[in-house]
Amino acid sequence: MGSDIMGSEIPSSHFSPEDFKKFTEHLNTETQLVGHWLTQDHFAYERRIGYELEAWLVDNNFRPAPINERFLQALDNPLVVPELASFNVELNSPPESLSGDVFKRLEEDLKQICRQCRNQARLLGCELMMIGILPSLREADLSLQQMSNLSRYRALNEQVLRLRHHRPLCIDIKGKDHLRTAHNNVMLEAATTSFQLHLQLPARNAARYFNAAAILSGPMVAVSSNSPFLFGKDLWEETRIPLFEQSVSVGDHKGSEKDNLKRVSFGSGYIRESLLECFQENQNHFPVILPVLFDEPPEKLAHLCLHNGTIWRWNRPLIGFDAQSRPHLRLEHRVIPAGPSILDTIANAALFIGMMSALIEKEDPPEENIAFSLARHNFYAAARQGLEAEFHWFDGSRGKASTLLIEHLLPLARSGLERLEINASDIQHYLGIIQQRLITGQTGSRWQRLYVATHGHDMDALTAAYVERQQGENPVHDWTV
Repeated sequence: MGSDIMGSEIPSSHFSPEDFKKFTEHLNTETQLVGHWLTQDHFAYERRIGYELEAWLVDNNFRPAPINERFLQALDNPLVVPELASFNVELNSPPESLSGDVFKRLEEDLKQICRQCRNQARLLGCELMMIGILPSLREADLSLQQMSNLSRYRALNEQVLRLRHHRPLCIDIKGKDHLRTAHNNVMLEAATTSFQLHLQLPARNAARYFNAAAILSGPMVAVSSNSPFLFGKDLWEETRIPLFEQSVSVGDHKGSEKDNLKRVSFGSGYIRESLLECFQENQNHFPVILPVLFDEPPEKLAHLCLHNGTIWRWNRPLIGFDAQSRPHLRLEHRVIPAGPSILDTIANAALFIGMMSALIEKEDPPEENIAFSLARHNFYAAARQGLEAEFHWFDGSRGKASTLLIEHLLPLARSGLERLEINASDIQHYLGIIQQRLITGQTGSRWQRLYVATHGHDMDALTAAYVERQQGENPVHDWTV
């Protein structure tokens, strides 16, 4: 469903001042056009959903295997594409109609593509695995030698370092342990692998969907966390969040009264009128990083989409085109880590879609009942503490994330899925997995920490045990240590 920095390769990683000037002119024209289209109701809409899932290739010692080029060539599946690092790949789903047995279909799709990838990986002496951060990863693995061989990644690295005046990227994450390190390229971003949901939006109330996604991001991180360890240190429940924010940090941008805008962020506020506000913020506040000039009419939005692909809000608006070249709006929900199991992955999707569907139907817009600053607070509290986080909720109520999820959000998700006419047995099945995860308290992060507490601090052994359980296909609440 379209990858970061667009899925398309770029001709070169070197740019002139004239490229930046021309690109900005195209960007301004295309942003205006989107505004015009939004007022004219020019966007097509079908109730559809899809995903991107980032995965790791690991060798027989459960260390990163930098062979994605060989792997992808042998696999020869257009839905599986390279990622930033040569030990990562991305699995994409074709968009599915959001009705009936959609989650069953997504599960079957994902099982099939994973099976195909696993079989191919094994022929190359590797395993495919899905996790937020690979526990056995070492900082030395994140060198430019391990970057996928594509101009767009080299260009991203060069331009981020240019904007930083070639100062190294500093990572400072304080959890149970404290990690401080400086890194001289953008490869740290490769350590953060996620399951990204794509939901097509009706233009007339896209703002409501967008705001609901922001409100639900904290609960989604709490229930799905799967990234406690980085370079052997025990940090946050979802360390992927601060790591990604710090790994391409190019400082605050002009107009810093807007909450010191970072390229990876929770966003600067709710949308008031339309998604145009996001694209105008892109245009006004974020310097162009990749000024690739396309020989395309403005209606293709090539420059706008490329620029948007270099700004990583945790909930990101996307514009795509269908087979008839009609534009549509999508929400890309980026907060969920990859893994632990395929069942957990689809259950996470069902929970999010169900909650969204119910929230946007409420008479009072939910964003009027909880301040954006509190939604943001919940998001980072969940990244730090998972299900134990203290959440602020509607109308000033407060409570533990796990309690809010069990008492309020699971029933909300159930009603939302019923409203979408999802099969009753599927609602029961997938939300039942979430319910068991909440009752046991065993998320992917909790299981990883428990394993280390039981067996000692050996990250390669943890990775091996995780891979074995992932391939058993049981949901994480059933995993033993």
